[in-house]
Amino acid sequence: MAEAYSVFFVSPFTHPLSIHSAHRRKAFSSSWAIDFIVLPSSSITTKVHMLCAAISSNTPSPGPSTSGKRLYKLNPEVSPHRAVSAVRLLRIEQGKAFADLLSDKGRKAMKNEMDYVERTLGFRTRDLEDRDVRLVTDIVGGAVRWKRYLDHLIMCLCNEETTFRNMEPLLLQILRIGFYEILKLGMPPYAVVDENVRLAKVSLRAGAGNLVNGVMRKLVLVKEQDSLPLPNVEGDERAQARALATINSHPVWMVRRWIKLLGQEEAVELMNWNNTDPTFSLRVSQRKGYTRADLVVKLNDMKVPHELSVWMDDFVHVQAGMQAIIHAGLLKQGLCSVLDESAGLVVSVVDPQPGETIIDCCAAPGGKALYMASKLKSQGTIWAVDINKGRLRVLKEASRLQNLDDIINTIHADIRLFPVNYPMKADKVLLDAPCSGLGVLSKKADLRWNRRLEDLMELKELQDELLDAAASLVKPGGVLVYSTCSIDPAENEARIEAFLLRHPEFDVDPVHRFLPPGFVTARGFYKSNPVRHSMDGSFAARLIRSKVCFA
Repeated sequence: MAEAYSVFFVSPFTHPLSIHSAHRRKAFSSSWAIDFIVLPSSSITTKVHMLCAAISSNTPSPGPSTSGKRLYKLNPEVSPHRAVSAVRLLRIEQGKAFADLLSDKGRKAMKNEMDYVERTLGFRTRDLEDRDVRLVTDIVGGAVRWKRYLDHLIMCLCNEETTFRNMEPLLLQILRIGFYEILKLGMPPYAVVDENVRLAKVSLRAGAGNLVNGVMRKLVLVKEQDSLPLPNVEGDERAQARALATINSHPVWMVRRWIKLLGQEEAVELMNWNNTDPTFSLRVSQRKGYTRADLVVKLNDMKVPHELSVWMDDFVHVQAGMQAIIHAGLLKQGLCSVLDESAGLVVSVVDPQPGETIIDCCAAPGGKALYMASKLKSQGTIWAVDINKGRLRVLKEASRLQNLDDIINTIHADIRLFPVNYPMKADKVLLDAPCSGLGVLSKKADLRWNRRLEDLMELKELQDELLDAAASLVKPGGVLVYSTCSIDPAENEARIEAFLLRHPEFDVDPVHRFLPPGFVTARGFYKSNPVRHSMDGSFAARLIRSKVCFA
């Protein structure tokens, strides 16, 4: 029987080589997202299980079993999607699990999910149906995304602030779920109250259920009266930023920075974008003889809503239905891959041409490397360098699935040491640098809560180190492309300007001839705007190395 698979996100913006000191390890260890990767369920099960050990140690003890395996009593009255959502939220918050974990509902993956529920809550629920799986995905992503907003309302509706401050983690997750279902999903209020009260009582105790009942009934009342206790946007700049951060559920430091950079109106539009359900783009694997028209036929057959990309000929924009695409095996067969159009446009800036040698400095999990390889038309070489062996294995397998393994060669190395150990020069070098990921917050629900302003300052040093190393790999007359999935100038324009001061042998090559209108800045850089372009926020600069030697 075929092995079950799980799909999860991994991000180019927090590459493991950024973890080269204890404080950076703390800052960046939990920030992985964006590119879909398909792995055996046993592999991802092991990783998530390790991450969630902290929760497992606090789970209720089930009864004994004569077979050696502990037995859990089935509770058919508890809503299974709420039970699974509560446990998954607990794993995210306390065990640092991935907020975007998805499953193709293979037997092993589904059993693993329900095992976590049993060990945490101390009872079994019925198995998830398709509708339950969709609800878990919606509720978990939404509750994480709206956490600050929901917590403000929960605290306001508790009798005392200390009740909220001292609330046990599982009880808080149950309240977040109920508040989100009523306020954002529009579910019938009193049915939601009853279901979440029952979950609190059986998973905790009767008193916890009573608290949920009292707080959620207050919510229903104030919602019906249109009198939710939200702050007014007034006072000085700091007070206004705090209010907007609560209303739009973002960290205060982000809101203050965006208001300063963009103005209040555009900052609010950006937060609204980040709070919408994420959409995805599929890139057709043309090397497999598969066309966009073929993919459209498949999507129509599966009744998956989609649009043709207006920017890229081999991309399709999918508004919903990723689970159906995963279950149909399109990713596992290598017929298409998930790559945001903003990342595809970075490849357009590189402009891979047949016969070229290209070094991808932080390549794994490989979305851009695979796309560049497809552009070489069997003529040329991609050297995909990454510090993480596991992610490189994923890239190698993906290149095999897409018939690109004759083009892509993987090398396990820290790019800062790579020029010493591998003295090579390339026609083009892509540095998709580790960054804050502030351009991808709509997809990475929990990233906003794992970022600090100090992270930007730490990343600047790393980005400069990587740029200097990447520059040494470029042939005279060759091209260096620096890219991020950040919208912050400190990680983008400022890094390029600082680089050019250190490296007078490089000049900016304006990108207007490689991109559609509307993506090119006055300085000649590429930048995508999430609100304006309905895609991730991304940046790229194309630099040409002079053929003249500099002293």
